[in-house]
Amino acid sequence: MLMRTDPFRELDRLAQQLMGPGTWSKPSAMPMDAYREGYEYVVAFDLPGVTAEAIDIDVERNMLTVKAERRPVTRADDVQMELSERPLGVFSRQIVLADTLDTEHIQADYDAGVLTLRIPIAERAKPRKISIGIGSGRREISG
Repeated sequence: MLMRTDPFRELDRLAQQLMGPGTWSKPSAMPMDAYREGYEYVVAFDLPGVTAEAIDIDVERNMLTVKAERRPVTRADDVQMELSERPLGVFSRQIVLADTLDTEHIQADYDAGVLTLRIPIAERAKPRKISIGIGSGRREISG
């Protein structure tokens, strides 16, 4: 059998075991992507193995908080675990949102272990045209 070794993977696994799973008072971080798509700000969180009921999303002022919990799967008494690398416990991420985002209309979707939040850009932050008066006529310029 061919085995590939990675000493850093073993160090990461050992550190995870020593620190233990995340708890509600000390959650582990969750990976995310954030990008702008048209007039929406999109944030996607990886939460494989987490049920939608175990995800908590809060917005207070301009602070977005996402918490999730992955619990161990119950197994029969005669099952002997050989390898366990999937992290369990509580995961959390906080993001400071700009004032230009409309936090009243955030949409959340959860599919295939990915939580996607779509946050619209506020109307006041979108580009608009401003008309100015010159003498007796009016002319529009881009703003």
